[in-house]
Parts: sequence; structure tokens; C-alpha cells
Amino acid sequence: MSDEAATLAELVEAKACELGNARFLTFEDRELSFADLDQKSNAMANGLAMLGVGPGVGVAILMGNSPEWLLTFIGIEKLGAYAVPVNVALKGDGLRHVLDHSDASVVVLSCAYTEVFCAISDRLPRLRAVVVDESQAPRDWVRPKDWTPLAGLCDAPSSRPGSVIDSSAISTIMYTSGTTGSPKGVVSRYGDLNLAGIRALGGMLEADDVLYTCLPLFHANALWLTTIRALACDLPVVLSRRFSAGKFWDDMRLYGVTTFNALGAMVPILLKQPERSDDSDNPVRIVFSAACPASVWAEFERRFGVRIVEGYAAVDGGGFVVMNFGQSPKGSIGKPFNPYRIVDDEDHDVPAGEPGELLFKIDDAAHRKVEYYKDIAASQAKVSGGWFRSGDLVRADADGNLYFVDRKSDSVRRRGENISSWEVERVLNEHPAVMESAVFGVPSELGEDEVMAIVVPKEGCDLSAPDLVAFARERIASFMVPRFVEFRRELPKTETHRVRKAELKREGVGPRTWDLESPPTRDSAHASAEARPAEH
Repeated sequence: MSDEAATLAELVEAKACELGNARFLTFEDRELSFADLDQKSNAMANGLAMLGVGPGVGVAILMGNSPEWLLTFIGIEKLGAYAVPVNVALKGDGLRHVLDHSDASVVVLSCAYTEVFCAISDRLPRLRAVVVDESQAPRDWVRPKDWTPLAGLCDAPSSRPGSVIDSSAISTIMYTSGTTGSPKGVVSRYGDLNLAGIRALGGMLEADDVLYTCLPLFHANALWLTTIRALACDLPVVLSRRFSAGKFWDDMRLYGVTTFNALGAMVPILLKQPERSDDSDNPVRIVFSAACPASVWAEFERRFGVRIVEGYAAVDGGGFVVMNFGQSPKGSIGKPFNPYRIVDDEDHDVPAGEPGELLFKIDDAAHRKVEYYKDIAASQAKVSGGWFRSGDLVRADADGNLYFVDRKSDSVRRRGENISSWEVERVLNEHPAVMESAVFGVPSELGEDEVMAIVVPKEGCDLSAPDLVAFARERIASFMVPRFVEFRRELPKTETHRVRKAELKREGVGPRTWDLESPPTRDSAHASAEARPAEH
């Protein structure tokens, strides 16, 4: 039955018939079976329908991870409407942009985001209904009189909605993280569901596996690569509210997790936690990682008794995937399955070892495209002459193994040399007193860029900028060594643990920034408890 499913709604219904009361979702002390998922999402769909939600209607979801998030999403899909998952870290004009640009007329939100939503709600001319999840509301919470409680929608009839779904209609608009500019809405249509591809990503999974995600459901990794993949592969999934390095492995043991996906700095941060005698005493077999530094790969596998499988893909990546299942060296993203090129700024192929933008040969023009909502120019810019432009810089070794270098937009040009911010961060993060770092370009008096690093020291460690620069000089070329260093208690990040470098670039050099070419001061040269926090 499920092999014939053409939509997510049909897949959920088929799995309910096949697996019934078998456990599907665990969230803290709550569990939902496959049958629960179907029936409760039916109720959500019928409740939303009473608010006028149906084909062509946009519904934004501004909630933290919870079963209600997933039920709302599936309920929207069962009505032939379209879902707009919203990054819960957005506020002000950033939040208004996503809600307004997406043409969403209904917003479903947690009461925790009432303040940021109300601050921009009068600038949303298409908004006609607000639904609020009050399950985590404080005692003094008062629901606005024209808002609808989510609990009321959950109590709607659980009968199957009678909506007819148009395969060409929009099903989801998922916005990019906007780390380098305004977020763009990536469109998915009902006919785009690729169950075979989703199951193929689960090729290394076993019948008794338990999947886990602490990443936000508004991100494709948590929603599709973990949750929907678990559904398609008849496996249970554990959902957490957020990433917590301190209790991460305890959760793996508590819930019997056998595999999880790691993004951003999760692997290095977990490795920098204090060692415990039971580190390897956990049920995890495989970690699906993105951009795991080669320098920590083997140590992470040894310490925690796991296997890392490296992968490369993007929500606006045209469906192209590169995987390293162990056939390539540690640190490599693997060898592409599709024909590809690595080119310079003039679209000339670069030799092995040189970084360039990764392009994929378009083998299926109907499905290898990216559609940005209401942005034809950006959509067309992703394809050129039969090639798909990834926007990412990679290099290849002599055997054709690829290595991620940087986002093209994050690379730094200094004195005629192109510098990978990711490579510099990798080296700085190897310092035993560094928890994490962010490297980016700031304007130089000579034109082009200077390299600046924002560094988060490990708690209780003494660290000076001169010592850190000396450490870097021994490991990278002199032109890559940061001129500017600033210490902070944390980095501003998206909910998927990507650093908001656009914010850091705008702030640039400040009064607490140490300058390699100026006389040092005690305040700027040393990390301290007074190092300023991230400015959100």
C-alpha cells in the first residue's frame, strides 16, 4: 500500500493500516503510534478546514519541536493546502518577510512566540486567522479573543478529510536560513514526493533502528531526512526540543537511539565535552554528518563507538546528493553519483586540489530544478547551460574524492588569495581552549578583505589572541591567519546551528576586537568572563 502512496497524506494513512499501534514518535514522555499519527492529523486537518484552510491556502507554522508541529504539518498536507515552516529564531522584519512573502493567511504558533508575532502582525495584510498552542503557556497567559486554541482543532472529528489533492499544487514553502541575505522560499509541490529517494537514504538502516533528531522540524534535515524517512522505512523516531551537548548521550541511552543526523558544529562540540568512562557505552551505530572536520572524525568514532557517514545535500540543491559511506578518506564528502564539474569564477574547470564551485549536470530538467517562491531570477540563476550551480566551493583529490571548502558567499578574498573560512575555523577549533569559532571577511584599508575571527573559549580556559594566532601560524598559510580576533561567550546562530555570519559581518571590528597590526590591550587580547555575548 505505502509503495503506491503519491502524497504524504496517503503515506501516513497507508502506514496506519500496515503498522497500526506500533510506536512511531516519542517526545519526552509522550508516544504516538502510526495509527495515532493518522487519526490525530485527520482531526487537525478537519479543524483547520473549519478556519477556511483548503487547496491553495498557506499556513505558517511558528512552533518549537513537538508532536503538534508534526500533526499540524501533516494536517495541512491532507487538505491540499501548503505549509510554511518558520524559523523560530526570526523576529522583526525577518519574521515579517517570511510570513508576508509566503502569502500565508493562517498562522499556527506556540504562545512562546506571541510577543515577536504580535510585534509585526499589523503588517501582515493577508493574515485572517491565528491558532495558538497553549500547552506550555505560563499561568498568567491570556489568549487574545480572536485567536483559536490549537486544542480545539485537535478535538475535531478524526475522519479522513475529503480533499482532492492536485499534484501540481504547492505543498510546502521552506525558507533558506538567510545567513547571507534575505531567506528565499524553496517550493515543493505535491507531485514532487519521492518515496524511492527517501527510502534510498535509509539504505543503511536496519529493522530495529531508532532514529533521533534534536534539529528543528522547520528544517529539511529534521523533517524529511529523519522524521519522514523513519515513517517511510517503518521505523520509530525520537524527537527532542533542542540540542543539548551535556545530556545528549544520556538521551541516546534512555531512548535506545541507534542513529542521528549531525549538522554544523554538533560533532566538534560533543567531542569537546568532558570525557566520561561510559562515552562508548551507548546504542548509537551510525551518525549521518555534514561537514565533519577530518581532524576530529576518527577521534569521535573511537571515543563514542560510532561510525560516521558523511553526506552533502541542500534543500535548494536540486535533489543532488553526495555520500561518503566509507569508500572515500575521512574528511571527504565522497564521490558524486552524477556528472559534475568544479569551476572558477569564469566557469573554467580547476585542476585537482584547487577549490571551485561545484556544478552538477542536469540529467532530469523536470525534477532537477529549484523553484524559489516569487523569485524567477533566483530560480533561473541556479541553472546555466545544462548545469546546476550549488553555490558551494569544493576541491577534488587525484582520485576524484570531493572535500567541502566553504559556501561561495562565505569565502574571503585577501591580497589576491581566496580563503576558506571553514578551513580557518577548523584549525582554530583544534586549539584545546577553543569551543568554536566563526571566520569571515571585513573590509581592508588596502581593498579586498581582512580575516576576522570570533572565538568562543571553553569554560574555565585562559586564552589570548596572540597565542591563538601563533597556534594558527603553525598550521595554515600566513595569508589565512586572522588579523582580527574577538572573544565572545557564544555565537549568533540559526536553529540549525549555522552561524549568522551576515550579522557578524555587519558588526565588523569593534572596541573589544584585537588587531594583529596594532598594539595589543589586555581587554582585547585575552578571553575573560566579560567577553560579550552574541548579539541576537
